[in-house]
Amino acid sequence: MSRIVLLLPMIFAVALSQVQGPAKAFMLSACESLSEVMFKFVGIVMKFAPIGIGAAIAVTVGKSGLGVLKNLGVLVGTLYGSLIVFALVVLLPVALVFKVPVRRFVRAAKEPWLIAFSTASSEAALPRALENMVRLGVPRRIVSFVLPTGYAFNMDGTTLYLAMASIFVAQAAGIDMPISQQILMMFTLMLTSKGLAAVPRSSLVILSGTLAQFGLPLQGVAVILGVDALMDMARTSLNVVGNCLATVVMARWEGEFDRPAASTPIADAIAGESLRVPPVRTPDPV
Repeated sequence: MSRIVLLLPMIFAVALSQVQGPAKAFMLSACESLSEVMFKFVGIVMKFAPIGIGAAIAVTVGKSGLGVLKNLGVLVGTLYGSLIVFALVVLLPVALVFKVPVRRFVRAAKEPWLIAFSTASSEAALPRALENMVRLGVPRRIVSFVLPTGYAFNMDGTTLYLAMASIFVAQAAGIDMPISQQILMMFTLMLTSKGLAAVPRSSLVILSGTLAQFGLPLQGVAVILGVDALMDMARTSLNVVGNCLATVVMARWEGEFDRPAASTPIADAIAGESLRVPPVRTPDPV
């Protein structure tokens, strides 16, 4: 289902790019208007989200007692520890293998990481990540392709979170899952998380679908909802760092990292100002 959701918009975008005239202008205007309305819609929902989270925690504590808060604290601590281990065991060796200047990369990725951690939104950190990676020395064409693509397909932190949250729900419900089923659930989460919207709490939709598919109680989502904001900050920031590292690795792979041409501001790359050539005016015939 997630692949269909990804494929149809791509085909629609290709078809729209081939249309000219009023029809194209109307569709673009309609999509922009719908996007603006949906952002307002999400904003209204998020304003009432704390009330819903508080009610969910109250119901959970009322039914299960205060002991559930200890288990949720262990879940949050385990997630943070797992993300740190992933960064040290996976991301750092990749950076060393491809000879990424670690100190320079850390300075460049620090600000996007902080934005993602404080807002729990990858989209909020995207403009700064684009600009900082170009300043680091990654060519504009690589940054503008790899980074947005990674936002849809390279979500290391989100996949780790979904796997841990699913196992947590199974353990909380007293359901014994064999290793084979756990591995199958992990691969399912890896596939269904592709194309996930880079907004807060969007992974709960994938988690709910996975729990229903494997026969786990959906009440576990309400339990996790109370501490999801803390976990969302960590997994989102790791997603941003991993995608920033991917742009540097691709530039190294292509042998184009840290070239002088890469220092052009990202605004020129987006607007295409540096590539525009003024039209040549031919003299009028006499």
